[in-house]
Amino acid sequence: MNTMLELKQDRVRNHTADKVNQKIDQCTKENIQRYSNESRDVVRNRVEKLNEELDIEQALQLTSAANVLVGIGLALTVNKKWLLLSAISSAFLIQHSIQGWCPPLPVFRRLGVRTRDEINAEIDALKERLSTYSSDHDQANR
Repeated sequence: MNTMLELKQDRVRNHTADKVNQKIDQCTKENIQRYSNESRDVVRNRVEKLNEELDIEQALQLTSAANVLVGIGLALTVNKKWLLLSAISSAFLIQHSIQGWCPPLPVFRRLGVRTRDEINAEIDALKERLSTYSSDHDQANR
């Protein structure tokens, strides 16, 4: 059975235009192809970078939190109307939590921000390649 995180990420793909999903999938496939011919150390470094890559959920949370803080800061120092920025950003995050979609989502997806599952697909493929390095090394030592 799918975990809640997987369901959210499926919802993100479901709320993303097919063309954008295809572009992201193609980039992932190209990355896998490119790194499959690299040395073990290069592949390990890529996996480390992928583990640190910001996924769509983190990007939305970070952006929302920053907007809330900026809105509060501007409301305290410039004009109370800036509280609308905090309110709108919070509403978008709530909407995303409930529906799996919010207005910033298409923008982030067009910029290539991936779901954790999409990132993990690349990691898994590269780890599989790393395991073949071990098998190749074992066979060479026999």
